[in-house]
Amino acid sequence: MAPPEPLVIDRLDLAAPDALGLPALLTAYHLRTEAEKGVPVSDVEVLPARYRAEVADPRSAFADDVVLVARCGNRPAGCLVVTAPVAGRSEIKRLWTDPELRGRGIASALIDTALTQAVEGGVSTVALSVWSWRAGAIRLYERLGFAVVDAWDERDDLVCMERAVRATSTG
Repeated sequence: MAPPEPLVIDRLDLAAPDALGLPALLTAYHLRTEAEKGVPVSDVEVLPARYRAEVADPRSAFADDVVLVARCGNRPAGCLVVTAPVAGRSEIKRLWTDPELRGRGIASALIDTALTQAVEGGVSTVALSVWSWRAGAIRLYERLGFAVVDAWDERDDLVCMERAVRATSTG
């Protein structure tokens, strides 16, 4: 048995021609999420317009954000978006790992990298929302220091979480 390929987390250069497999990762994320919400769709063309736009042109959809893509060897393994800071707060969105590669620490590595990026961007709080049925994801977020907070999004079954982050002093 070959050893697992090393995990690499890249910050997507939105000007680069190669999106590192991001459209396929976003497609899988959105199709799975819609199915879990009880509205299964067969392909991207049936997704709500804003999700189709993310898949079709992630560079425009996330132009002001930090987009991270995880790779195992040359294989896209996961993605995560950190929104541009507003009043010292950013939000983690679109965390997804390839189901065949789960259990290898990819989501944790993406979140750790996202928290580092947030601190470097001057953020003091990182927020996220997660569907209540994604119990494994909620446990992961809690293990990484996120706590449930009052909802800022009133959609049913959405759990809102936050975590404080701090820049370290180098002086």
